[in-house]
Amino acid sequence: MNQLTIQQIKVGDFASTKKVFLEEDVLKFAEVSTDYNPAHVDKEYPKQTMFKKQIVHGMLVGSLFSAIFGVQLPGLGSIYTKQSLKFTRPVYFGDEIEATCSVKEIIVDRNRVIFDCVAKNQNGEVVIVGESEIMPPRETKNA
Repeated sequence: MNQLTIQQIKVGDFASTKKVFLEEDVLKFAEVSTDYNPAHVDKEYPKQTMFKKQIVHGMLVGSLFSAIFGVQLPGLGSIYTKQSLKFTRPVYFGDEIEATCSVKEIIVDRNRVIFDCVAKNQNGEVVIVGESEIMPPRETKNA
C-alpha cells in the first residue's frame, strides 16, 4: 500500500487493478446500495432487454477506481473530490475488468491530482471512461 503526497506524484504515473465480477458480487452490492434493478438481480427480466442477460451495476465496476486511489495511487489517506463516469459497454457476470488510472494534471496549490480513468474487459473493450479529482494525503510531520 502506498501513501504518496502531491510532491511524489508525476504526470503519467498510473496504477491498475483487475477483478472478475460474479453474481454474488452483484447481489452484495444490491444489498448495500439498495439498487435491486432487475437488470442486475433478476435472471428472467434481462432476457427482454437489449442486454439479454444480467449485467453488473456500473457503479460497482466504477468502484475499482476508488480501490486504486485508496491503496495504490496516491494511496492511504486520499480523498475523492470529483468523479465523472461514462458507461460505454455492459459488464456481464464472469467478465474480468481491468481498471487503470493515469495522472493527467497536478494542481499543487490546491493539493489536487486529476486522473484519467479507463476500465476494459477481458477482450480489451472499454467499458467505462472517466475523470477523477483526488486530494492526496499531505506530508505528515513528526513531532
